[in-house]
Amino acid sequence: MAALSVMTGGGSWFLALALGVTLLKCLLIPTYSRTLLFQRFSVIFTDALFVYAVHECCKCVDGKKACKELTEKPKFILSVLLLWNFGLLIVDHIHFQYNGFLFGLMLLSIARLFQKRHMEGAFLFAVLLHFKHIYLYVAPAYGIYLLRSYCFTANKPDGSIRWNTFSFVRLISLGLTVFLVSALSLGPFLALNQLPQVFSRLFPFKRGLCHAYWAPNFWALYNALDKVLSVIGLQLKLLDPKKIPKASMTSGLVQQFQHTVLPSVTPLVTLICTLIAILPSIFCLWFKPQGPRGFLRCLILCALSSFMFGWHVHEKAILLAILPMSLLSVGKAGDASIFLILTTTGHYSLFPLLFTAPELPIKILLMLLFTIYSISSLKTLFRKEKPLFNWMETFYLLGLGPLEVFCEFVFPFTSWKLKYPFIPLLLTSVYCAVGITYAWFKLYVSVFTDPPVGKTKKQ
Repeated sequence: MAALSVMTGGGSWFLALALGVTLLKCLLIPTYSRTLLFQRFSVIFTDALFVYAVHECCKCVDGKKACKELTEKPKFILSVLLLWNFGLLIVDHIHFQYNGFLFGLMLLSIARLFQKRHMEGAFLFAVLLHFKHIYLYVAPAYGIYLLRSYCFTANKPDGSIRWNTFSFVRLISLGLTVFLVSALSLGPFLALNQLPQVFSRLFPFKRGLCHAYWAPNFWALYNALDKVLSVIGLQLKLLDPKKIPKASMTSGLVQQFQHTVLPSVTPLVTLICTLIAILPSIFCLWFKPQGPRGFLRCLILCALSSFMFGWHVHEKAILLAILPMSLLSVGKAGDASIFLILTTTGHYSLFPLLFTAPELPIKILLMLLFTIYSISSLKTLFRKEKPLFNWMETFYLLGLGPLEVFCEFVFPFTSWKLKYPFIPLLLTSVYCAVGITYAWFKLYVSVFTDPPVGKTKKQ
C-alpha cells in the first residue's frame, strides 16, 4: 500500500488495486478442484463490470476530507473495501459463483442515481432483477426513491413534496423501461406457457425456513431458542420424546421441519415480518428525504430486513447489505462503526462455506488482512471524532477469535463431535446473528435520528 501513495496521477492507484486483486483471484483458481479453468477465468473476466462500477461509485464519494496521504483519502479506502472485499473473494473465487458481475450492476445503478441519471439507474436495476431475483429484496427502495425524486421534480423548503410538480411523462418512461426489460426476459417463457414453472423455482417454499447452515438472522436465534427449550423440556420430562418432530432443524438437510416448543413458522409469517421490518425505512425515504444517501440507507435496510426475516435465506445474502454499506462507511463515523460490525460479523458467518483443511489458513488470513485494513483505515479517516467502537462492541468482535478456535481446533477433538455435530454451525450462526441484528438496529436508529434534507432541490 505504501508504494501506491506516490501513484497519484491519472487514477493509476485504482488500476494498481484492480490489477492486484485480479492477480489474487488468479492465484485462488486451484483452490476449487471441481471447476473448469474456462469457468474460473470467466468469473474473473466478468468482474470487469464490478471494477468499473467501483470506479463510478468512487466519483460519488464526498471529497471534503483533506488528506495529504493517498491511502487516507475516502476514495482510496472505498476502492479497497469494495475491490478487495473478503466475502466476495471467497464466495466467487473459492466457493465459485458469479456475484461480482451482479453486484457490479447493482453498484453501477446506485452510482447512476447518485449522479442523477435516474433512467440509467432504473434500467440497470431492472436488468439486474431479471438476472437474479434475490435483488427483489431492495426493489421497494428503488421504487419509492424514483417516484419521490424523479417523478416529483421539486421539494418544498422543508423537504416535503411539491405535489404540483408530478411528471406523468417521467412515470410513463420509468414504467416502459421496466416493462420492456421484463418483456424481453420473461416473454419467451410466457409464450411457451412455462412462466408458472419459472416462479415455482424462484420461490421454493418447500425447502424449509432455513438453509442447511442457518443464515445468521432472526430465525437462527428463534431456532436456537426452540432447541434450548426442547432440551430443557426433555430433561425436566415436560416433553414426550415420542412427540418430538422427526425432521430436525439441526440435521444439516434442506427440508421442512416443525419447531418443538415455539410455534412453527410459515412462509406467510416470514413475509409479514419482512414487510413490517422494511416499512419504517420506506416511510422515512418518502417523508424524511435525505437525498441519494437516504436512498442508500433504505436500500441497505431493505436488504438487511429481508436477510433477517426472509424465508430460506442463504448466508451469502449478507453481501447484499455489506457492499453498499461500504459507500456509507467513508462518509460518517457512525456509519463506519455500523459497517465494521456488520462486515466483520457477516464475513465470519461465511466461514462454514469453506470447510476443507487446505482452505482454513486461506480464509483466516484473508479475513484478518481485510478486517485489520478496514478497521485501521476507517479509524484513521475519522481519528478526530469519537472512537468507532464502545467497550461492548469491542468485546463482541474480539469474541469471534475464541469462537473460531473452539469450532476449528477444539471441538473436533471432543466427544461431542459424533453426538452433536451441529454445534459449531449453531454457535457460528447464533453468535453472528447477534452482531448482524445489532448492526441492523443501529442503522435504523441513525435513519430516524438524522435530519432530513431541508432545502429545495431540482431533481
